[in-house]
Amino acid sequence: MQGRSPQLSMELNTGRASPTRLVCDTRLIQKYIGEAKDMEKKMSQCQALPPLSCPMVLPLVDFSLKQWRTKTNETKRQEILCDLALLVGAVTGAQSQVTEECTGRQLSQLHRHANSFLLLLQTFSWEAGPQEPGCSPRSMEQTHITGIFLTYRQLVQGKLRFFFHDLAKDSCEQGQGGGRDLPPRTW
Repeated sequence: MQGRSPQLSMELNTGRASPTRLVCDTRLIQKYIGEAKDMEKKMSQCQALPPLSCPMVLPLVDFSLKQWRTKTNETKRQEILCDLALLVGAVTGAQSQVTEECTGRQLSQLHRHANSFLLLLQTFSWEAGPQEPGCSPRSMEQTHITGIFLTYRQLVQGKLRFFFHDLAKDSCEQGQGGGRDLPPRTW
């Protein structure tokens, strides 16, 4: 999009999307939600997509807001990391089965975005105590590539958005995008 600040880039290796900025500037998470929707839309415009010959395992990313609020930030982070790891694995598996250029391009972009969030969340840590043992997220098998994009969008719109909102309440100064209200619904 033209007119956007280069600082709103998801590229983590440039150092522009710092954890504090991502958490405190609500425009960034809204930008990533918009990008997830755009990727999903572009994917639907690719040629007819045959089912994957080998199903991909995707995380179930729905959640109860009431239960979410009772979890520590570290528990939320671990849960999202597990979801992202499973999603990145599914994207990689789907990429190995796809030959159509448009689909391959969209999967590559999705892989970059999901992996960037995964790497970023690995830098967050609050508790020095014992880590939760491994990942065992709720999951489902999916043979349709569009389901991978839907899962990513739902993860960004749901758990990630609320996680960053919770962090903003705890660590951002007023006027930087951190606030007391729930993040706006974008679906």
